[in-house]
Amino acid sequence: MSEQTTTDYQALAEQIRQWGAALGFQQVGFADTDLTLAEQHLHQWLDHGMHGNMEYMASHGLKRSRPAELVPGTLRIISVRMDYLPPDDDPEAVLADSQRAFISRYALGRDYHTLMRNRLQKLANRIEAAVGPFGYRAFVDSAPVLERALAEKAGLGWTGKHSNIVNRQAGSWFFLGELYTTLPLPVDQPEADHCGRCAACIDICPTQAIIAPYQVDARRCISYLTIELDGPIPEELRPLMGNRIYGCDDCLMACPWNRFATAADEADFSPRNGLDNATLRSLFAWDEETFLKRLEGSPIRRIGHQRWLRNIAVALGNARTSAETLAALNSRRDDPSELVREHVRWALARHGEPQ
Repeated sequence: MSEQTTTDYQALAEQIRQWGAALGFQQVGFADTDLTLAEQHLHQWLDHGMHGNMEYMASHGLKRSRPAELVPGTLRIISVRMDYLPPDDDPEAVLADSQRAFISRYALGRDYHTLMRNRLQKLANRIEAAVGPFGYRAFVDSAPVLERALAEKAGLGWTGKHSNIVNRQAGSWFFLGELYTTLPLPVDQPEADHCGRCAACIDICPTQAIIAPYQVDARRCISYLTIELDGPIPEELRPLMGNRIYGCDDCLMACPWNRFATAADEADFSPRNGLDNATLRSLFAWDEETFLKRLEGSPIRRIGHQRWLRNIAVALGNARTSAETLAALNSRRDDPSELVREHVRWALARHGEPQ
């Protein structure tokens, strides 16, 4: 008889929670592979085209919503969360100053993907040492995985009206990761929805991207516009973006459950390069070499220098008119990229500059 067939999986689950906590995960939960309801919601969302140009959301067939088709043999998913909110952070102050650059708080430090994958690998190693070889695969915002649906099933929180996971003890400022396994672990009970009649996230959204409770049209979402969209940003949405140059946290900042959020103690998530307090003009001056060097190890790097400049040009167009703002924009008037030039022209026109 193999070691796994004699394993006390209830006891193992509790050990996994303890090992996860020691590795820096604030919570560990267990889910089965039945994502039938989430699959229905996904296809409705895709059928309405609300994924924009994120074609990867529609690819891979049913593997995204059927874990055992993505990783054959999968019986349970270990879902984890890790807090990332920087200590002593004041995002409202940054948003209120049109000369400063607002960057989504998750992107201020090092890229979380590698860190969390390494921790999940260590967790898998601990499990293997206890029960012997087993099938597993780690994911952190990678491959076709419905991480929020899995986190909800694993009891890490409920899906809020803004479509993010909300936890009663921790709010929403956390990353998610998964370990697909062949182990028949006991599953956790999903958390009940505690949004009630609150509509704070819907009301605060700058571009009205939350078109109904639990429904986000990515094509209007600032996170999509600044990160996923590779072409021109629709002109009618540009004035609504304010000084947000990479992502948007307004719906999280408005959620009353985030009063329970705690600051992250993970050093890698601390702000780097002064990105939590940088001016738009200073970031707009970065050439591509500086961009690549300063953002090495940052999730921001993947959007590339052109999109970086495009986003900042929009923010400068929304900034208070000043000689410094106009000088910054004019410095890129003849940028080699037509994408950048077009957004600079728009920004200058916002300040009444002749074209």
